[in-house]
Amino acid sequence: MRKGIIWFMVDSPYHFFLLIGLFFIGNGSVNSQSKAEVKWTEGNPSLVIDGETYPPYAYMSYLGEEKYYKEISETGIHIYNIPAYLGEGGINTISGIGPFRPPIWLGEGNYDFTGLVKDFEKIIKSDPKAKVIIRFYLDPPEWWTKLYPEASAHLPDGTTFRQCFASEVWRDKTGDVFRDCLDWLLGSKYSNYLAGIHVASGFTEEWFYHPKQYQDKNPARLQAFRQWLKDSYKNNDALKRAWNKPSLTFENAQLANIDEPVTRKDWRNPDQEQNYIDTYRFQAEVLVNNIAYFCRIVKEKSHGNLLTGAFSGYHYFVGDARRGHGALAKLLDCPDLDYLSSPNVYNRVIGEDWPAMAAINSVHLHGKLWLTENDTRTSITTLLKDRSNDIAPPGQYESGVWLGPEDMDTSVAFLWKNTARMLAYGYGGWWFDMWGGWFSDPELLNVLEKTQQLHTIFPPSSGEKMKPQVGIVVDEELSFWDPTYGHLTEKILSNRYPLAKTGTSYDLFLRTDLKNMPTSQYKVVWLMGILELSSKEEARINKWTKQGKTVLWTNGKGTHIFHPNDEELFMEGKLKWSASELGETWGKAGVHRYIDTEDVFYIGRNWMGIHTIKGGERTISFPFMAQVIDPLEKKIMYDSTRRLQLNLKPKSTLILRVNPLEK
Repeated sequence: MRKGIIWFMVDSPYHFFLLIGLFFIGNGSVNSQSKAEVKWTEGNPSLVIDGETYPPYAYMSYLGEEKYYKEISETGIHIYNIPAYLGEGGINTISGIGPFRPPIWLGEGNYDFTGLVKDFEKIIKSDPKAKVIIRFYLDPPEWWTKLYPEASAHLPDGTTFRQCFASEVWRDKTGDVFRDCLDWLLGSKYSNYLAGIHVASGFTEEWFYHPKQYQDKNPARLQAFRQWLKDSYKNNDALKRAWNKPSLTFENAQLANIDEPVTRKDWRNPDQEQNYIDTYRFQAEVLVNNIAYFCRIVKEKSHGNLLTGAFSGYHYFVGDARRGHGALAKLLDCPDLDYLSSPNVYNRVIGEDWPAMAAINSVHLHGKLWLTENDTRTSITTLLKDRSNDIAPPGQYESGVWLGPEDMDTSVAFLWKNTARMLAYGYGGWWFDMWGGWFSDPELLNVLEKTQQLHTIFPPSSGEKMKPQVGIVVDEELSFWDPTYGHLTEKILSNRYPLAKTGTSYDLFLRTDLKNMPTSQYKVVWLMGILELSSKEEARINKWTKQGKTVLWTNGKGTHIFHPNDEELFMEGKLKWSASELGETWGKAGVHRYIDTEDVFYIGRNWMGIHTIKGGERTISFPFMAQVIDPLEKKIMYDSTRRLQLNLKPKSTLILRVNPLEK
C-alpha cells in the first residue's frame, strides 16, 4: 500500500465512481499545474509563470493574515512565500521558538495538510492572481527521531536529536515523505497557484547545522566522512601526506573536533591541521548534497515546472565554519536548483550597506537567480510576543536586531536602499514581514509598489558603460582555517562595509571562479581573504598587472599591493581598510568614482542609488554623457550631462535612472 493514500470501503457503484474521480483529482490528472522559470534579459532577472512575466519580488510572513495579503496584492506583488513544516520542532533550537504551523507528518503514511490549505485559502481570497512558493522545512518530527535513532544526531550525553544530515536513512525516508507531499500539492486544487518549492532544513531554516549537531557521534556520519575521504584523495598515500600522519588510513581516519573551546588566535597550520579543513569541507558538502537531492525530487515530481531554491552559501558574512556554509561552488553546479537566498547582512544601521551574504556574481555566472530576504525592520515593526504568545519564548526576539528604527523616514530609506541594491546589482528578493504588519503603512507600501513598477516600466539594461571597475574575489573556505569560529575571518570580511562607500560599485566572485570571471573591465582586482596563493593565481596576478590592473592580495598577515609598473608593496597587519583608503587606492588605479563622499553608493544596469545619513549637497560625475531621470516623479532631470548636482534629504535613499548616451 502506498504511503499517504487513504483507502475506503465502497458499497455502491455511485460511491465507487465518486471515489475514482476524487482519486484522479488527487493525483493531478484533472487540475492544471503552473510552469515557472527564471528569465534573463540583458543580465536582469524576471520570473515567468504560465507565460506571464513577474518582477522577481515576493512577500512572506510567518503569521500571514488576509488584511496584509490584500495590502500587498494592491502594490502589484502577486508572488507569496508560505512556510510548511514536516515536524513540530521550532526553527531555532537555541531560542526555543515554537513552530509557525502545525506539523504535516503525523505518523508513517499519515499527513495533515490543513496548515497548507489555510494558507492557500487566505492568499487566494486576498489575491486571486497569487502564485505561491512554499518554504518546506524538512527537519523530522520528534516521533520519527525516536523511531529511527540510527538516522538521528547522536549527542555526547547519549541522547538523540532530530536528524543526522549525513544519514542516508534520514535523507531517503524524508525524500519519500517529500514526494508524498508534492503528490498531494500537485494533485490538489492549489496546483495552479503553486510556483515553486524553497527546500529548507536545519537551524533557522537556512541549512545551518543546529549547534547540537556539531558533535554528532552517529556512526553514519563517520562512515560518510571516510567515504568522502576516499572519493577526495583516491588512495591512502595521498591522505597520509595531506594530514601528515604516516599511520593514517581511510579505515581509521577520524572527524576533527570542530566544537572545541577557543584556545588560540592564529590561523590554522596547513601542514598539521588538514583534518580540520577536511572535516569542514565534508560538513558543508553534506548539506549542499542534501539540497541538491531534494531539489531534484521537486523537479522530477513537477516535470521541471516548479522553481527550486534554498538558503546557502553565507561565506561573506557567517564566519563560523561549524554552520556548514562553505560549499557554494559545488551547489552552483546543481542543474536542479534555480535560485539561492540569504538575508541581507545583519549590520542593520543607517548609513551602511547591507549586502547579500554570498558572492552573487558567481551565482549569476552559473545561471542561478539570487533572491535576497529583505527582513527589514521598520518603525512599525511588531514583536513576536505581541503577535503570538504561544510561539515566542520569554525574553527572546525583543531587543537588538529585532527592533526597527524609531522614525518613518529611516524606515522608508531602508526599504529604498533594499530596492536600489537589487536594481543596480541585478537580483530579486522578497519582503519578509516576519510577524505581520511591518510594512502596513502607506509610505512603506508605496516603496513596494514603486519597486514593482520600476522593474516593469524601465527596459532592462546590462549597463555596459557603468559596469564595475573593481572585482573582489573571496575564498568561501577562509573560515575553515579560523580556529576562533569567525573572529579572524571577520577582520577581513568586514571590508564589505567600506566597499560600498567608495563612490562606485563592485563585483564579487568566488575564488573557484577565478578562471571564469570576466576581468577585462576591472582596473582593480582584490583577492580578499586568500591565505595562500597557488602558482596559477600568482601567474594570474602577473598577467593582470601586465594588463595595467592594480591587484590587492589580503591574506592573514596583511595586504600585498601589486602595481602595473611591477612595484610591489606589502602592508603588514593591514587587514581592514577605511572607505577613504580604498577610495584613494581606486583613484590611483584609474577607477572612476562617481561621488567622493562616503555615502552608500550603488550604480549598475542603468540604475543609481545613494543612501545618506546627513544629506546635503552632492555632485555626481559620470564618465559618459547621460540622460538622468527621476523615476518616482517620472521627470527627466537632464537630457544630457556629465555632472549632476543633488540636494539630498537627511536619512534618505535616492534612486535615479541613468541612461548613458551613445555620444
